[in-house]
Amino acid sequence: MVDIKLYLRDRIREVVDKTGRLAELLLHKASDYREVLLPGYTHMQVAMPSSFGLWFGGYAEALADDLTYLQGVYKVVNQNPLGSAAGFGSSFPVDRTVTTRLLDFGGIHISSVNAQMNRGKTEWYTGTGIGAIAATLARLAMDAVLYMGQNFRFISLPAELTTGSSIMPHKKNPDVLELIRGKCNRLTTVATEVSAVTGNLISGYHRDFQLLKEILHPAMDELLRCLEMMHMVMDRVEVNRSILEDDTYQYIYSVEEVNKKVQAGIPFREAYRQVAKEIDEGRYRPARDPAYTHLGSIGNPGLDEIKVKLEKAWGGFHFTDSEVIKDRLVHYFKES
Repeated sequence: MVDIKLYLRDRIREVVDKTGRLAELLLHKASDYREVLLPGYTHMQVAMPSSFGLWFGGYAEALADDLTYLQGVYKVVNQNPLGSAAGFGSSFPVDRTVTTRLLDFGGIHISSVNAQMNRGKTEWYTGTGIGAIAATLARLAMDAVLYMGQNFRFISLPAELTTGSSIMPHKKNPDVLELIRGKCNRLTTVATEVSAVTGNLISGYHRDFQLLKEILHPAMDELLRCLEMMHMVMDRVEVNRSILEDDTYQYIYSVEEVNKKVQAGIPFREAYRQVAKEIDEGRYRPARDPAYTHLGSIGNPGLDEIKVKLEKAWGGFHFTDSEVIKDRLVHYFKES
């Protein structure tokens, strides 16, 4: 159980680092393309103006939230079970606080029964953290696949990050994003897989727990690879700066027209009907000058605030290098 926790501490550290670096990159992209507008969608239909500042920044903040969630996972995982023996304590007069300090655990599983019950729970907690990050990556991948389509042309990737068709020479397929999407969708089920193995077990040790390594260890490797590949893709993505010049998107400004009428004193429902009638009769002429000023809008995407949130989430972990711990143990016993 201690080995599992030490292993997971190191792997979670890798996940946190790669997730933070990806979020940081997305924030840089959000700043670079802050003023570039694109259509937002609801029900897969063109809705209201959005921007790449909002889009990139939104995913950076989502990853910051995932890291905040993972902090809670890490705090539960980072507890010392040593001294609980088979789950009922030991007749040896051990000082369980000594190993907790030497191994730099954040706390201790006080009850020996709970220390043993944390088999399976530790893997499940970690699985939920993996699933949270994977869900964000899968959605980002899906957005990017959609935005690369010829019917959208919002973004593009260099040829070396696309794959040609087996029979159609014009195709540039986003296979890397599709594979990230598929792998990450699968990773969202890790916690469920763990529950499927451990769900009907009573307290105490069972050999079933050994099967969890077959689930969790490959999942950690897979998530790290997906984070690396998404970083490579987002680093090299190119943005179309003239998307909204297409008349396809002229109606995304309809809300602006409604709001102008409301601010002039017309009740919202009446203003809504007036603009709808203008559209139906072909009289609608959008001003194309959306005015958004509140935090989290295209006029004020809150990138500085997201950066602070990311720094807090990323910096909220207390990691100790395994080599440092090993040296500490060696010197402790030599000196003793």
